[in-house]
Amino acid sequence: MKHICVFCGSNQGAKLSYKAAAQALGQALVKRGLGLVYGGGNVGLMGTIADSVLAVGGTAIGVIPQALVDKELAHKSLTQLHIVSSMHERKALMADLSDGFIALPGGFGTFEEFCEVLTWAQLGFHQKPCGLLNIDEYYSPLIAMFDHATAEQFVLPPHRSLVLEAQDPDQLLDKLASYEPITVQKWIDRKEL
Repeated sequence: MKHICVFCGSNQGAKLSYKAAAQALGQALVKRGLGLVYGGGNVGLMGTIADSVLAVGGTAIGVIPQALVDKELAHKSLTQLHIVSSMHERKALMADLSDGFIALPGGFGTFEEFCEVLTWAQLGFHQKPCGLLNIDEYYSPLIAMFDHATAEQFVLPPHRSLVLEAQDPDQLLDKLASYEPITVQKWIDRKEL
């Protein structure tokens, strides 16, 4: 692995622990020689993790749509900043540049981005690890929903195992580093199709 894509909020969130986790994850990436790929913003947890990586001499690559650059939300001190035309192009380029994915706390965009790369893994479009940094149980309700979907047979148990999770950045990075891809067909009962 050379680059980890981090999805996270464009706000700081209600708890100081979220900002501290973004800073710790940024430092942990650099300690392991990993570059950051993220949404290119200068606000919220996005700006925090980029600043953390850059402060200790790491590589931070941003990918941001022109519409957000126009709102002056682009980070101006990144190693590289890719300006794209759409959110679809942004997500595709972020995925192409990355060897794994982590979601820090965030809102709708973070959920959607993480679930999209998770779905791509489920469908076999990539074999990159996908992890949730579950700071202060932020992602526990989403993890419970994944467990519920598995119990209700909408998600196969091997696919549920695609979601790596930890409460500590180093533990999560260890899980990403030791991840072994799986190949299982998506459908519970293919004969019914």
